[in-house]
Order: sequence, then C-alpha cells, then structure tokens
Amino acid sequence: MASLLEMKEIFRNADAVCFDVDSTVIREEGIDELAKFCGVGDAVAEMTRRAMGGTVTFKAALTARLGLIRPSYEQVQKLISDNPPQLTPGIRELVSSLHQRGVQVFLVSGGFQSIVEHVALQLNIPTANVFANRLKFYFNGEYAGFDETQPTAESGGKGKVITHLKEQFHFKKVVMIGDGATDMEACPPADCFIGFGGNVIRKQVKEKAKWYITHFDELLKELEER
Repeated sequence: MASLLEMKEIFRNADAVCFDVDSTVIREEGIDELAKFCGVGDAVAEMTRRAMGGTVTFKAALTARLGLIRPSYEQVQKLISDNPPQLTPGIRELVSSLHQRGVQVFLVSGGFQSIVEHVALQLNIPTANVFANRLKFYFNGEYAGFDETQPTAESGGKGKVITHLKEQFHFKKVVMIGDGATDMEACPPADCFIGFGGNVIRKQVKEKAKWYITHFDELLKELEER
C-alpha cells in the first residue's frame, strides 16, 4: 500500500483524475433530490444512507429507490431546471487547474446521466468523459427502469470504468476522489483514492482512507507545489 507521501506524488503526476459526483462534485445526492421532488424524500434518503454505508449491494439499492420514485422524463428535466445541482466550493478551480496541466478529468457516478452531464457542462468536462446511470422512459415519458448494463449500475462498477479507461487511454496513474464506499473500492484499479468529506462524512471511508480531505483547496495546494 502506498504511503501518504507516495499518494500525493501520484496525484501530482496523475494522467487522469476521476471524481464521484453526488456529495463530492456537487453538494447533494442527486437521487435524494429527485425523490424529494417526486414526494418520497424521507424513505429514499434512508435507503441512500444504507447503500453508501456498504450494507446492501448498489444495484439492489438503486432498483429499490427508483421503484419508489418512478420519475418521469418531465420530472427529471424540471428538477434540473428548477433545482440545478449545486457545485461544491473549490471544485471549479480544481478541475480548471487539472485541465491546465493536461490532466484528463472524468465524472464517474452512480447518479443519473442527465444530471451528471449538466454538471459536466459547468466544469468544461466533455460528455464523453461522463460515466453514469441512464434512466429509461416509455414513449409517453413515464419511468421504464434504468439501463442495468451500465457498469456504474452495480457494486464494483466504478473500478470497471477505471480499468476500461486505463486500457483505452493507456493511463499509468489514475486517481479516484469521492465520499462513499463505492469510490473507495475502485482503488485498485485506481492507483490512489482520496476520500472527500466536505459535504458529508461517511464513517467507514474516513476511517479507512489514508488520504482524507474536507475541502478541495487542499488538493489545489498540492498541485501548486509541483
């Protein structure tokens, strides 16, 4: 296992940095916001807590939560326009700094493609660099499930995305940054995991992550020391 010093060296020389989105790049959990918007907020928030704590499989939790919410296409679009995701302080500057250094930035999320693409747009991240879950709708806009073939739809999916990125782009050093259990388990294949507790602190992640931060300024400072 890499020491903290070695991890900082990996981050400063990374070819690619992958960010989780909910409670990391943005302040809220997209699925919880969607649930509130659709009137089933409390029940779904409890399911999210269990999923992030690592006590149920990700796909089982996602299926159950979406089965409760059953969001229509119109509701998803209205959520984005009426309650757009709030960027976490410092993320815009950090992504911009990584881009200036020629580092590829990816958003790897168990959240929903339509919401994550909206976030990517604000951060000048190409939509091709977004890996997230796709909601399915019937022709009349009613909820029709989600694409279960996406790697991000199951536990271990973020690691599969990183393996794919390494094979496709021949990246030598990939960093994963996130708040949850599904982010931490993506290392390996990621070369370094940085736990983020700036929006919510997940006890399991804080205890196990060798490098744990609560503000993106800490990473900006690391880059500036290079």
